[in-house]
Amino acid sequence: MTAPSADSGTPPTAATAVRLDLPGGRAVTHRDVAANGARFHVAEVGDGPLVLLLHGFPQFWWTWRHQLTALADAGYRAVAMDLRGVGGSDRTPRGYDPANLALDITGVIRSLGEPDAALVGHDLGGYLAWTAAVMRPKLVRRLVVSSMPHPRRWRSAMMADFGQTRASSHIWGFQRPFIPERQLVADDGALVAELIRDWSGPLLPEDADLDVYRRAMCIPSTAHCSIEPYRWMMRSMARPDGLQFYRRMKRPVRVPTLHLHGSLDPVMRTRSAAGSGEYVEAPYRWRLFDGLGHFPHEEDPDGFTTELLNWLKDPEPDR
Repeated sequence: MTAPSADSGTPPTAATAVRLDLPGGRAVTHRDVAANGARFHVAEVGDGPLVLLLHGFPQFWWTWRHQLTALADAGYRAVAMDLRGVGGSDRTPRGYDPANLALDITGVIRSLGEPDAALVGHDLGGYLAWTAAVMRPKLVRRLVVSSMPHPRRWRSAMMADFGQTRASSHIWGFQRPFIPERQLVADDGALVAELIRDWSGPLLPEDADLDVYRRAMCIPSTAHCSIEPYRWMMRSMARPDGLQFYRRMKRPVRVPTLHLHGSLDPVMRTRSAAGSGEYVEAPYRWRLFDGLGHFPHEEDPDGFTTELLNWLKDPEPDR
């Protein structure tokens, strides 16, 4: 189904705002799977080896609409999931630390009946993909991360790089109680569209696409749940649970990794993301997209998908 516009006045629900058709009328299967004590909505196309796609903030599965079709046409089982608390997935009162969110992802792989998956993550989804590859390496066949450094690189940049701290001002703003949630849903989610425009490069998204994200954010409790991971990431830096997590992330990634980044990304600086390869003890490829911002998979879907498919099909990716 196609979602109404953001200002239609229709109360947004997961059924109307999330279970959408793919562009061009391509058939997509929407279903719910149980994993890690919660229920997760997935959108699925195609047959073959599993490629699991993980969205970032402030989006949901639909951000991968272009890649889903291309992956299915290339012979893959392409599945985009909604993370805990977002889209059509359960909005639980707790469980938004990265270790638990990573277990959501690996649990979905198992619930789909697959022995492993190639993980493709953007933004927060990339942070969790890094985490899942460390915590459950046997379930991750290959790793593709866009617009997000390794968690330990992210932490060091946030603590020591004033430029990165300034670029991540929205994350600092999320630490306030109540106010960020109200801002995200005010005026039918207008801030969501503003953030996506500001974080994109010169290839700006269409208003119709922004309306989809606005409506999804206005589903009750989504705004709160979508920023809870960022609250944990900042508030736990000096807490025992946070220190334990970052110690755990010292373990090297031992699966082939493709790292993609937009040169004009205003949210995650290139210098913050570059160098994540030091945590990878496997083939690692860094690819910088000139002239793209924080959403390379949407700003240049053809270029992004070409890099993705070439990496997945390469039987022996080198460094």
